Amino acid sequence: MSTAETLRAALTLLRPRMGRFLQAVFFGAASLGSALALAALSAWLITRAWQMPPVLDLGVAVVAVRALGISRAIFGYCQRLASHDSALRSAGSMRERLYDRLARGPVDNAMRLRSGQLVTRLGGDVDQLSDLLVRAVLPIAVAGVLGVTAVAAVATISPTVAALLAACLAVAGIAAPWLAGRAVVSSERLAAQHRQERDIAAMTALEHADQLRVAGRLPAVIADVATRQTEWGRVEDAAARPAALAAAAQALAIGVAVVGATVAGISLSTVAAPTTVAVLMLLPLSAFEATGALPAAAVTLVRARLSAQRLTELVAPPRHTIAKQAKSAPPASQRLEARALVSGFSESTEIGPLDLNLPTGARIAVVGPSGAGKTALLMTLAGLLAPRNGVVELGGTSLDAMAEDELRSWVTYFADDAHVFATTVGDNLRVARGAATDGELMDALSRVGLSEWVRALSDGLRTILVGGADALSAGQRRRLLLARALLVSSPIIVLDEPTENLDAADSDAFLRALLSNEGDLFNASRTVVVASHQLPADLACLRLAITPEGRKNLSSSTFDPSERRVRQPV
Repeated sequence: MSTAETLRAALTLLRPRMGRFLQAVFFGAASLGSALALAALSAWLITRAWQMPPVLDLGVAVVAVRALGISRAIFGYCQRLASHDSALRSAGSMRERLYDRLARGPVDNAMRLRSGQLVTRLGGDVDQLSDLLVRAVLPIAVAGVLGVTAVAAVATISPTVAALLAACLAVAGIAAPWLAGRAVVSSERLAAQHRQERDIAAMTALEHADQLRVAGRLPAVIADVATRQTEWGRVEDAAARPAALAAAAQALAIGVAVVGATVAGISLSTVAAPTTVAVLMLLPLSAFEATGALPAAAVTLVRARLSAQRLTELVAPPRHTIAKQAKSAPPASQRLEARALVSGFSESTEIGPLDLNLPTGARIAVVGPSGAGKTALLMTLAGLLAPRNGVVELGGTSLDAMAEDELRSWVTYFADDAHVFATTVGDNLRVARGAATDGELMDALSRVGLSEWVRALSDGLRTILVGGADALSAGQRRRLLLARALLVSSPIIVLDEPTENLDAADSDAFLRALLSNEGDLFNASRTVVVASHQLPADLACLRLAITPEGRKNLSSSTFDPSERRVRQPV
């Protein structure tokens, strides 16, 4: 992605308030313009005072010096207010649009990334992109205005010095930033990878701290986070070295311009007024004040370009996802059928090919240990993860051809790690169905065994769960998530590990209620797909057993409802 494409993509995502941003450019140029005028006026004042004129001849200049010194600070403060207001508003609205596009766009956009990667992109990448306005575009615009003004002012005294100043400004304002940006590209890519790996490791530690602590692996995961943080810092330090070279190039350009102006001033001392010579010698020094921020602006531009690429990829349709048609035939029934289906998050975890035919009211349990591929299979059946091969149809209509809202009205997936929000108990349940009444909420809670717990709370359904899941035990969290599932109205329910963290007796009771047509959780007309590590021995239901070693042995297997099992080829 070129710099021009970066700016277009970034502006499309940021949508800055151009009026406020142009105000920031004006105030920034006025602040540095005041500094430039202050340098020229100070040179004139010092030289004129050396000539010992009447004091009244210096009065206006003295007042102007004070005014320029004050205006520089005022304009600088106004520039910060305007630029940060524009950047923060753009970052906030960009996050809102990204969340909306993730929620309404292809689900595979978010599902193909781990939570740590999402945190990096929706957090760090958005911040990095919003920095583009304050730390890249604004300094470049201000430096351009100030450079042209300085060269024009010097040209009125000496065109030769103006040409030299323009060349030195090009070195300091173009060549040095280009050097810094060019050298930091590869280092920044490595740094971004380390940041992402650090965030993934950190989110793993945060989300699975209890399980890791029980397994004795939490210290190792925390140490891994620290190691990745150290590696990130090392790569960041390496990326900063080219900035030092750029700073050296800037110092060299400033020195050449000042020396050249001094030599020209000495040569003009016999034909020009001393005050004019002083202005000519000191003005170039202030002209470089705006170029000092340009190497850092180039680095910010590089980082923003990489962030824009990642954010654009986040909201763009995946290459392997078939574009959804604007209008497709509605499903003829709730029969869920998979043909030659291969599912998996990667090639190494593929399951299939597999044929399934789940008629209305079917109950099926997908059984296997952690890592066997149950979650990927369930997400593929729910239309959240694109098949790696084959097709999944609902009532004869491919899931890929259905609009997202329509698909969600037919199939609802409940993850085993669904989020519990730091809000009221009722609002946590209304995530599933916003129009649910208090009576319906209490009925769902009663069916999962939480009604007495809610009644014992100080404000009942309006009690705020401070800290979200931290306010609940593992069993209460699992029952609350199961109550959410009971509130949805979609005819097909897909549940991933719905009884995890429950004791054996309660787990068996819930699995019987979920997978039996006579159960009181879902009526017999609704299709229920459940993934679990193990099932009660006496439970009679359709089962699909998956093992890490045998996932490839499902080739050409067929689901036969009449035999209530998955039949493998002989």
